[in-house]
Amino acid sequence: MAGRPLTRRVTPDARGMSALPETEPPARDSLYPSYAYPDYAWAMSIDLDACIGCGACTVACQAENNIPTVGREEVAKGREMHWIRVDRYRTEAGRTAFLPVPCMHCENAPCEVVCPVGATVHDSEGLNVQVYNRCIGTRYCSNNCPYKVRRFNFLQYANTDEESLKAGRNPEVTVRRRGVMEKCNYCLQRIRRAGIAAEKEGRRIADGEVVTACEAVCPTRAIVFGDLVDRESRVSRAKASPLDYALLGELNTRPRTTYLARVDNPDPALDSDGG
Repeated sequence: MAGRPLTRRVTPDARGMSALPETEPPARDSLYPSYAYPDYAWAMSIDLDACIGCGACTVACQAENNIPTVGREEVAKGREMHWIRVDRYRTEAGRTAFLPVPCMHCENAPCEVVCPVGATVHDSEGLNVQVYNRCIGTRYCSNNCPYKVRRFNFLQYANTDEESLKAGRNPEVTVRRRGVMEKCNYCLQRIRRAGIAAEKEGRRIADGEVVTACEAVCPTRAIVFGDLVDRESRVSRAKASPLDYALLGELNTRPRTTYLARVDNPDPALDSDGG
């Protein structure tokens, strides 16, 4: 993020603008193949104006996806395992800006082209999925990810022998072994569960039927998840906002996770020295 806008911010007068002050770069040609999504195209929108940086999304994701606790020493070595982190930045006005960062699920995913064993692939619904039993731990994908959201399981952090710990894990999610990459998958188990139920009833998955763990726990409803094929879905409406932008959009990764810029409404009385 060095030399780039850390988080996008606008004033209340800009609510009706057609674009942010830092305009998004135009779409460029790419060597990546184009994808068609006739059924579903899952995506996420995060409202930076609503995010309070509480970290509840990180805790919920850890519980939902059996993410191990690695301890202070491993975190100090840069080996944290959280699939969604909340970056904190100090603004020019001395305030704190929060930026939740999960896997972006890029259309032009830099991680996919460098994996020598095809462990990270694009699925038919636009998800960047991780095949754990293919991964050999080269970490090329992590090195090629500009968002730094892929985690490497350096050690056997998960205790698979203690019987009392097994009851605290989500049985719908794999407990990963050491030596593999892992990351956010938009709570794929919840998507599949809703898809099976909808298929039995002969219908499409309804908007709001799939709720990711981070979306469910967010106290300010800053996170919205849904299907872009449904033009009336909540996430489609959020992405139609003039405040919508992609993190590091100039890299042409075309992420499925985008953000709504923060609207600053400063109070001169509070910003003054005597406020």
